[in-house]
Amino acid sequence: MSLFSLGNRNQKTFRPKKNAPSGSKGAQLQRRIDATLGSGNLKDAVKLPQGEDINEWLAVNTVDFFNQVNILHGTLTEFCTSANCPMMTAGPNYKYRWADGVTIKRPIEVSAPKYVEYLMDWIGTQLDDESIFPQKLGTPFPANFQDVVKVIFRRLFRVYAHIYHSHFQKIVSLKEEAHLNTCFKHFVLFSWEFRLIDKAELAPLNELVESILQQ
Repeated sequence: MSLFSLGNRNQKTFRPKKNAPSGSKGAQLQRRIDATLGSGNLKDAVKLPQGEDINEWLAVNTVDFFNQVNILHGTLTEFCTSANCPMMTAGPNYKYRWADGVTIKRPIEVSAPKYVEYLMDWIGTQLDDESIFPQKLGTPFPANFQDVVKVIFRRLFRVYAHIYHSHFQKIVSLKEEAHLNTCFKHFVLFSWEFRLIDKAELAPLNELVESILQQ
């Protein structure tokens, strides 16, 4: 059974997929991502295309990785429940608390599905905010744009870490480990290419990350 067919059975768990606006630079870059991914060479696929703006490249890839993680976790919602995953963890040594600095200023302990819900809503709000992710060609990015992207990637990594530590056997039983591994490899290579996540943050999946980087 495919992750995507499982998701279709459970559509209420999915947020709408984010897309680059039609005719925009983002849409052009998205087509380039799709083309380079189709070549199968992920190390080449993550590199900044010659002559392109780095913030444009970061923006369109942030949307792409948000969609990937959204779909991956969405397929696990009947297994990743507050009963099965009462805390957002990545193995016994790593626990994550949620805060967004606005509505929840002090970090709070929540279940894994609640953490992911908060996270996806928070990222969706950033992506929809044109003062952060401008939609029109030529509109400047904010001075702190790359810092915003780094926070998004750091938190998306936590979802991957939770899936690998808590739900990998379920992924294997669905015969979708190759898909998960490819998505994560793409995510790691892109994050490493642009130094988006500190190495210490990658510790819960350090061995897997190292094996990807050494390939």
